[in-house]
Amino acid sequence: MTGINILFFLTPKAEVAYLEKNDSLQQVFEKMEYRKYSTIPILDSNGKYIGTLTEGDLLWYFHNNRMLGRNYELMRLADVPRRFDYEPVNVNSNMEDLLSKIIQQNFVPVVDDCDKFIGIITRRDVIQHLYK
Repeated sequence: MTGINILFFLTPKAEVAYLEKNDSLQQVFEKMEYRKYSTIPILDSNGKYIGTLTEGDLLWYFHNNRMLGRNYELMRLADVPRRFDYEPVNVNSNMEDLLSKIIQQNFVPVVDDCDKFIGIITRRDVIQHLYK
């Protein structure tokens, strides 16, 4: 598998739901519910990858701050602490770099040389290719 370009597995940004750091929690809930995602990439306003948000991050935030029943439209994603961010790979990375991350993560964010988010590679897509 060493000769395969990682872009073979890429789901482009246009087909991936993502959040922006300044999104309201209402927007976060709507996107995650609609896409049925439990983990979702977060970008800054310039499209740079800055991390991932998990359902667990939201649950702990609400539990620790007793946020139930508040106006989620006024609350910002930037205020939610994250316990773990999925590590990205650079678009020029090799399969070994990808595999070392995909073992630990359900998907791997892919960034260009300026750290701009260009899409994700899912563990499922890699395993399906290996199975064939």
